[in-house]
Order: sequence, then C-alpha cells, then structure tokens
Amino acid sequence: MKTRLEQQYLDNRVQLQKDLGLSNIMQVPRISKIVINTGVKEAVGNSKTLTQVKDIIDKISGQYSVKTKARKSIAGFKLREGMAIGVSVTLRGRRMYNFLEKLINIALPCVRDFQGVPTKMDGAGNYNLGIRDWMVFPEVDYDMVERARGMNISIHTTADNDEHAKALLDTFNMPFKKS
Repeated sequence: MKTRLEQQYLDNRVQLQKDLGLSNIMQVPRISKIVINTGVKEAVGNSKTLTQVKDIIDKISGQYSVKTKARKSIAGFKLREGMAIGVSVTLRGRRMYNFLEKLINIALPCVRDFQGVPTKMDGAGNYNLGIRDWMVFPEVDYDMVERARGMNISIHTTADNDEHAKALLDTFNMPFKKS
C-alpha cells in the first residue's frame, strides 16, 4: 500500500513531465532520501543528553538514528576526535514519505508566525530546511524534553537543477514563501 504523498506523486508524474518539458517519464525527478541531522554541543560534557536527543529523533523519524562523531579534535571546544556530538538518520521509501507528509501537513503549520519556507535550493536540486524548535512535531512530549532543540532536514532529489526540484516539491504542496 502506498502512502498518500507517494500516490500523489505517481498521479501527478505525467503532468510534471509535461510541465518540465521532459521527453521520457523516467527523467521526471523524484525524492531519493531525506536526512535529519542535529548537533548536540552539550554532549561533550554529558553523554546522557545525546541519548535523550537520539530517542526523540527516533520517535520523530520513525526509524533508529545513529550518533555522529567528531572528525577533528578542537581544543577550544574540549572536543576530541571520535567523540559522539550529534544524531543523524536517513529515511527512504515509505518512512520518507510518511515523514514528509508529517512535516508538510502537521509540523510546518505549527511553526510560530509561519509565512512559508524559503525557496532557496543548493544548486544541485536538493533542499535544506532548518527547524529551530522540534516541539512542532506531535511525537515530542514536553515533559520528556529538558530544552528545545533544532534540526536540519535535507531533502535529496534526483533533479538536475533547482527549477525541477522546486517543481517536484510543489507537487507535494511544500508551503514555499510567496515571492
């Protein structure tokens, strides 16, 4: 059984092909993966904090996350190479579409004074979105969390350029700012 957004993409794929002027249906861009990432600077002094953050990211994404480690030692930050300092998870398939639907329809409208997400892409057809407070997700329990944190959500597409990627995200009703 396909998710609602996945079915919406399949239904709009032919129209998207015509809009983008592509000759083959296989050239139509699609979302390949979504990466959720957060850094925890308090993890240098307290590893318990990182475990709590990992549990919450697991609930938000619906999948187990991994702890990310420092690549270099930085004495000014009391950071050693190989120390766990963040959490990351890569979503594909059904979980990716479920998370995207939750992000677009539930989390983003809960953001305070929400005017839409920026339209800026990375130049290679991928979209990065920063969320300052993860309390907008329904899985986060206010009593469990010591403090609000942010996260980076990176949506990777198979699009060749930014215009195609934006058209793809428009088919999913991504709430872009009106220009």
